[in-house]
Amino acid sequence: MLSILLGLGAALSWGTGDFTGGLASRKTGAYRAVFYSEIIGVFLLLIYLGVSGESFPEIRAILFAAFAGVIGTFGLILLYHSMTLGLMSISAPVSALLAAVLPVVVGAFKEGLPDLPIFLGFGFALSAVWLVSQSQGGMKDILSHISDLKLPLLAGIGFGLYFIFMHESTATGARVWPMLASRTGGSILIAVYMLISRTSLKVGDKSAWVFLILNGFFDVGGNVFFVYAGQAGRLDVASVLSSLFSGVTVMLAWIFLRERLTRGQWVGVLSALIAIILMTI
Repeated sequence: MLSILLGLGAALSWGTGDFTGGLASRKTGAYRAVFYSEIIGVFLLLIYLGVSGESFPEIRAILFAAFAGVIGTFGLILLYHSMTLGLMSISAPVSALLAAVLPVVVGAFKEGLPDLPIFLGFGFALSAVWLVSQSQGGMKDILSHISDLKLPLLAGIGFGLYFIFMHESTATGARVWPMLASRTGGSILIAVYMLISRTSLKVGDKSAWVFLILNGFFDVGGNVFFVYAGQAGRLDVASVLSSLFSGVTVMLAWIFLRERLTRGQWVGVLSALIAIILMTI
């Protein structure tokens, strides 16, 4: 039960982070938003480390976490790039679905198949991830751009591997140091990318800083909840529930930006609720 609550906490926090990150991206650009979110996250985790007093873990945990941060940020860069090509309605559901599926497969091999209600819950949760991420075009967009799935698929693999390697890096009980290593690895990658692409670090609109700070805070919060969820229970449960973050982002856009939800997205919200009920039986 605790793992489920923590997984939902990760979804809420990451979903809120993506919402504020989206608002920041509109004001200062997507890559600057990702860069400053990573940097803010590093400072927040340094504070957390000082308060927790956690001892330095074995180097294997640090290396796994750093790789998780690099591959996760690489997936984010691919996702944003695919969106710039006009593939937002395709990129979101494909990448989110694959990010949830990979840990389920790994979890089945490492921890065995879950009980039937949880297994059914996976099905409803994965359907929710897919449906909530759809735009007006829905499946027609996917089928008409089937050849454009390469970048979203790679992004989803990056996110799925992030879940898997972060879970592995914290398996011995370490929490803060792996998250800090992951954040540092991601920061270095996005900094190198911005340097190569000659993207300016300047934030022109000062009002963006509010959203950048909120984005950094909630993104770190999502990582904290996910790590604790993985330590409290199964990798697949934590990952699938955490992947519902896209639904949180969509709901916040509906509430605060008055963006309309399609019938399929409402079905996805209902499917997510059914998944949560099944996993808590």
